[in-house]
Amino acid sequence: MNLIDKTQELQDACKILKKQKVIAIDCEFIREKTFFPIPCLIQVGYEDGAFLIDPLAENMDFGDFFALLQNKKVLKVFHSGRQDIEILYNLSGAVPTPVFDTQIAAQACGLGECVSYENLVRAYCGVDLDKSCRLTNWQLRPLSAEQLEYAAGDVTHLIKCYNEIASYLKENKRESWIAEEMEDFADTAHYEQNPENAWLRIRHNGHSLSFLNALKALAEWREKMAIERNVSRQNIIKDETLVNIATAFPKDMEEMKRVRGVRPDVAKSRLAKEMTEILASLTEDKFDRTLGRVDRERDVTLPPSQHSLCEVLKLLLKIKSNDCGVVSRLITSEKNLREYIKNPKAKNQILKGWRYEVFGKTAEEFRKGKLGIVYDAASRDIVIKELS
Repeated sequence: MNLIDKTQELQDACKILKKQKVIAIDCEFIREKTFFPIPCLIQVGYEDGAFLIDPLAENMDFGDFFALLQNKKVLKVFHSGRQDIEILYNLSGAVPTPVFDTQIAAQACGLGECVSYENLVRAYCGVDLDKSCRLTNWQLRPLSAEQLEYAAGDVTHLIKCYNEIASYLKENKRESWIAEEMEDFADTAHYEQNPENAWLRIRHNGHSLSFLNALKALAEWREKMAIERNVSRQNIIKDETLVNIATAFPKDMEEMKRVRGVRPDVAKSRLAKEMTEILASLTEDKFDRTLGRVDRERDVTLPPSQHSLCEVLKLLLKIKSNDCGVVSRLITSEKNLREYIKNPKAKNQILKGWRYEVFGKTAEEFRKGKLGIVYDAASRDIVIKELS
């Protein structure tokens, strides 16, 4: 197994790969301290073998490989591929198309929500993968024959796994069940950098307009700095500290150093000065008042009176998902379930398509008092029963 590090070698490999209907892709990378993942190895598998591409090679032209990623006649298969897609997006400027994720698809095949590649290969290929090189520093060169063989194993079995999964989905008419998830997997919005929306990723309990505006401005500032410096967000300032600063809304450096989580060295630094200046610019007349609406729309907290209903619907969901052998999360998330409880007449994914047939119809009939949940002594299980 050789490492491709020259343009002609890559072009020759792409001539073979573009003739395939399906290829499997995996990336080895490091990301401990950087904002962007550092690609160290790109593995591409096909029916007859695999190619290992060196993204660290100097002066190698990736044009043919990037064209392959956009070739609509070649399906690109990943396993838990969000970070792989991110790497390829950063390298090429576009999301590969078309794509398929076996971890997502496995949710409709009875293999669990986050099945590992190791367990997937064991289930479909009957092979126990060698994980001896799992902790390899893939940035170091040269890579040993053992490391290259290990890396190839991350894609050589994936084609067979895909074939088995695709066959199962077709035979059981479940291809549409994962279509929405695959579209979301390939959505460019997940891989674009949008500092204005950075605040939406931060967990918090604040809802005042001043807090939301402060958090949005501080998160945007941190995001831009992280991108510019290519360092992790948390290396600049931690989420929890950012929330504390937005809550305290310090007016000057003296108040800033009293905020919980602000280290003494940070309190005296240019970072603290910049954050103080950002907060000082946020006078009430400049508040973005739409943030309150955005925050309310994201908040699906239920009143205590509806907690029991939520728990019963979660039990119904578990029963129905077990009945058809899919992960309940594929049918709907708990957040979406709470949205349905808060506003049952609003558009909701469980009220249309296959999700309605599998679960939505049952949820609707339960809320109308037509169905109940009982313990069946014969089967020693909890079952759904029509009420007379």
